[in-house]
Amino acid sequence: MQTINSALPSNMNNLSVFNTRRATFQCCGISRLNPATAVASSQSTTYKPITIASSSDTARTRTHLSNLEKLLQKTEPIVLNNPTNKAADSSAAGESRGHTRGNILEGLSLPGIWSAGAKKSADEMSPRHLNRLQRLLSKSQEYSPRDNLGSRWRDYHGRNDWAGMLDPLDANLRREVIRYGEFVQAAYHAFNSHPATSVDSQSTQDVTLRDKSYKVTKSLYATSSIGLPKWIDEVAPDLGWMTQRSSWIGYVAVCDDKREIARMGRRDIVIALRGTSTCLEWAENLRDVLVPLSGTTNDDNNDNNNNETAQPKVECGFSSLFTTPNGDVPSLANSVVQEIRRLMDLYKGETLSISVTGHSLGAALAVLVGDELSTSVSDVPPVAVYSFGGPRVGNRAFANRINSNNVKVLRIVNAQDVITRVPGMFVSEELDHKLQSTALGGRVLDMIDNTMPWAYTHVGAELRVDTKMSPYLKPNADVACCHDLEAYLHLVDGFMASDSPFRSNAKRSLLKLLSEQGANVKKLYVSKAKSSLMKTKSFDLEGAMNPLMRAPSFNESCAQ
Repeated sequence: MQTINSALPSNMNNLSVFNTRRATFQCCGISRLNPATAVASSQSTTYKPITIASSSDTARTRTHLSNLEKLLQKTEPIVLNNPTNKAADSSAAGESRGHTRGNILEGLSLPGIWSAGAKKSADEMSPRHLNRLQRLLSKSQEYSPRDNLGSRWRDYHGRNDWAGMLDPLDANLRREVIRYGEFVQAAYHAFNSHPATSVDSQSTQDVTLRDKSYKVTKSLYATSSIGLPKWIDEVAPDLGWMTQRSSWIGYVAVCDDKREIARMGRRDIVIALRGTSTCLEWAENLRDVLVPLSGTTNDDNNDNNNNETAQPKVECGFSSLFTTPNGDVPSLANSVVQEIRRLMDLYKGETLSISVTGHSLGAALAVLVGDELSTSVSDVPPVAVYSFGGPRVGNRAFANRINSNNVKVLRIVNAQDVITRVPGMFVSEELDHKLQSTALGGRVLDMIDNTMPWAYTHVGAELRVDTKMSPYLKPNADVACCHDLEAYLHLVDGFMASDSPFRSNAKRSLLKLLSEQGANVKKLYVSKAKSSLMKTKSFDLEGAMNPLMRAPSFNESCAQ
């Protein structure tokens, strides 16, 4: 017993050492990045000397976490797209800290942090955000600020073919493009309101412009060279406007507001032309064989073309509508030239510009108007054409003629719009440019231009949008929606760049788009719009959601 008792103090000491080591083992398992664990572990042991988590340590740990979070938030996203940087970072991390840092970064979900901006943009356009949807469906328009163009107006008018302004899209150019598109909408509305109006009774007062700084000075008419049998009018007398040879197709307007003239840096003259609406216009569209441009010969164009045998040619139907008179009704070409000469005399000495805009058939005629003004009017002001969903108009010699006459053309094209790829062969413009840049390809294209009756080519700069980029439209929207003018303006309003998502702060209302293309709007947005309109009761719900509704007044058209 004495031996055992005498050994107890020694055993107790060994036990104390064992307990101390066990406590030390527990402390090594504590992570300094988890203050809560450190505190809990320190409270579980009875040995104060081995407690590692003091209040100062906890504060330092929290400061460390805060600094780490700030550091990660300042990391540039471009590092993720650089394989070299990723490999270097991975190697350095492995050498210095092993797998510990990798596990921490994985746990922090860095992709979620870096894509927060994109997620926020998508969430803002989500139909769940009823406040934003109600604003887009409100009749009270929201306007984008109009910057003072001043001395830069020539750049926005295409002096340098809009180089560096299309992708990404310049904010001021976006507003100008939408504004010119709304001039075309006014032409559509004026014709649809009075389709059977005769040539003599159609007055300029019938055109309602949203931009009140402009006033209409002249109505324009296009005449078809095709005549239909008279018995058609006898069978359907109420539809005589569908078969009449001459139809109201657009107007000329001039800026008459001093403040707007000062903002734009010049007095602007607008020529707006609507698209196909009558049977005879549809018939002219089908006459897609190239014919020599009126008033031109091979000798007139030797100086403007590399190929001496090339002659400017345009589509037969477009040329017919542009140059055909009808009794006392002058041709569209003569009407435009006479009005521009009159306005130039009226505002002699002022800085002027001519902006020709059109959609579909009107876009094709707008290109012909630009060519006619550049060749028939001496000392003509700068001419720019804004083409929405326009088809091809002529051959390569015609495109060269347009460029040599310094007519600037901006084609707004929907990648899903088939009309922009006709008439002619279905060859992409990119392939055409590549072939033209080589000697052999250029000779082949020249041979095709001189022998093929459908050797069409586009002219001018291109602003390409895409229906699939809109969060509101179905990705499989039908042909009519992809060619619709309101859909075009909706896409332009949301376009930032070809590699960027739809603009989350787009201003344009969805009312007109829902009324005209409701079947092509995503069902989720349609249902949310219905419930939102029911709550606000701002106007007739059935009228707004029915595609066959009455044509809305142009004052209800959507703001930029």
